[in-house]
Amino acid sequence: MSLRLSTVILPHRRWNEGGRETWQRAEQLGFHTGYTYDHLSWRTFRDGPWFGAVPTLTGAAGVTERLRLGTLVTSPNFRHPVTLAKELITLDDISGGRVTLGIGAGGTGFDATALGQDPWSPRERADRLAEFVPLLDRLLTEDSVSYEGDFYSAHEARNIPGCVQRPRLPFAVAATGPRGLKLAARHGQAWVTTGDPKLYENGSPEQSRQALRGQLDKLTDACAVLGRDVNSLDKILLTGFTPDRGRPLESLDAFVDFAGRHRELGFTELVIHWPIPDSDFAADQKVFEQIAMEAPAQLG
Repeated sequence: MSLRLSTVILPHRRWNEGGRETWQRAEQLGFHTGYTYDHLSWRTFRDGPWFGAVPTLTGAAGVTERLRLGTLVTSPNFRHPVTLAKELITLDDISGGRVTLGIGAGGTGFDATALGQDPWSPRERADRLAEFVPLLDRLLTEDSVSYEGDFYSAHEARNIPGCVQRPRLPFAVAATGPRGLKLAARHGQAWVTTGDPKLYENGSPEQSRQALRGQLDKLTDACAVLGRDVNSLDKILLTGFTPDRGRPLESLDAFVDFAGRHRELGFTELVIHWPIPDSDFAADQKVFEQIAMEAPAQLG
């Protein structure tokens, strides 16, 4: 099984102060997809520069030709499916059909309260995502949509001419619970995970792989219920949040070993963070670029 290698570029640099060049370099290095986080602010970056995901990806579309572009991940925390659909159709058009939407339920971070609301409970986040994804699916595939739901509404929302990619741009659904996995099985072209967060501090790499195996089994079951072949979904691991942390980026050999073990589990795409000095994503840029250029060939 071949394994794609992608990167996630956090939107923390001004476009004319390294932002543009980073996306161009990602394409030069041969990454399959360049993703970015879709947050209003994030963790330790909250008090520093941080730019919007969709405008950043639009800029990236203008300075690249082959690199796919995407979010990891968009959530309902501050998005509405009607306005998001319009932005995505525009981005897909500008990029020539190179966009993947990573989408998930969101969390309790800064995005959850930036609009002045109290953070939603896990159940409400799941309820909202269960309504958000099918509505967004319709908005991206139908010329005119009207809908009245518990959380979202649309009145004759028009999205002509639709996506360049048909029937719409692909969804990569981030999920580990049963409801989210059902959404991935029904609406996703890919599934995304970061592993089991409970193992990050004190778990072992082997325990992490066992947890990921369990998540993949549940995804298989969710697909079976719908009569779908789980092999029709890409399986994406966003790295950096398992007990391995940054060790796979310490050398080419370390990464090839890490990637090979996860390919054996069934993952089809690994996403590594573009190095950011003095952060949780600090890594040697030369080693990172060596991994990008040489690891895919070693992984077959």
